[in-house]
Amino acid sequence: MKKYNVAIVGATGAVGQEFLKILAERKFPVGELKLLATARSAGKVINWQGKDYIVEETRPDAFAGMDIALFAGGSASTEFARDAVDRGAVVIDNSSAFRMDPDIPLVVPEVNPEDVKWHKGIIANPNCSTIIMAVALKPLHNASNITRDVVSTYQAVSGAGREGIEELENQTKQLGHGGVVEPQIFPYQIAYNLIPRIDVFQEGDYTKEEWKMVKETQKIFHTEEMAITATTVRVPVYRSHSESINIETETKLTPAEAKSVLSKAKGVVVIDDPSKDLYPLPLTAADTDEVYVGRIREDFSIPNGLNLWVVGDQIRKGAATNAIQIAELLIK
Repeated sequence: MKKYNVAIVGATGAVGQEFLKILAERKFPVGELKLLATARSAGKVINWQGKDYIVEETRPDAFAGMDIALFAGGSASTEFARDAVDRGAVVIDNSSAFRMDPDIPLVVPEVNPEDVKWHKGIIANPNCSTIIMAVALKPLHNASNITRDVVSTYQAVSGAGREGIEELENQTKQLGHGGVVEPQIFPYQIAYNLIPRIDVFQEGDYTKEEWKMVKETQKIFHTEEMAITATTVRVPVYRSHSESINIETETKLTPAEAKSVLSKAKGVVVIDDPSKDLYPLPLTAADTDEVYVGRIREDFSIPNGLNLWVVGDQIRKGAATNAIQIAELLIK
């Protein structure tokens, strides 16, 4: 089997570490592996598949000889992605830098794998919440065009990186001992609380995260006609994002029909049995690659409406796994 030289930018972070884990799990044919990060992290040693690798500082010449460059996100994408392409690598980027560029495909392999074919050196990985929603909605959209989508997200603190996890851990401990917390990562206390704001406020008082879900979904589905509105909320959960989704379709889909469609869909697991109190939970999805759907029920307020509860691990399927699935499409 042909092997491919792979560079990971941001190798010491949460997504970078997940890249390594998933490359091994999925037996991706890695030839040379190069681990890159900031100057501060350079020199660290990471063991992968029984071999020690020294983390190097990300520089333009580090991409020489690389076939694929996996970017974990952040400012490194705008700084180095074009350098990687110039040196012959295909970049799969997890940041928001290139997602809305009309010349760069934005890909969820279960939804629009064909878009990989027209890349010009960079392929964008969508926002984690967008990926999770798209995997769940695409089979239903195929069955009956979705005309409107209303989504509210309940996003884990790990979406803000390791610092988000540490902030929740520290605040929980401090409050448990009668202490007072001083938020550092989130704008307000996150322990025992919800914060209805993720990222900065933009047009119409929607946050950047909310606009991502609107615009990215329309691009992935190739339909600007799909009406989408989103509310994104940070919750005191360590891992996995949850989403309450209400859709309206052109023709009626019954809950039974929706369950049948989703149960046959790639990457989707249906957990939906109210009689046994069964539905997806963040703990269900943690450290898995599937998107879980439950609470599938009719919206009686409109003629063709459905409600869904959707959960996915935003570090794996919402980031690292999706990127490596794109790489797998590339090498076919």
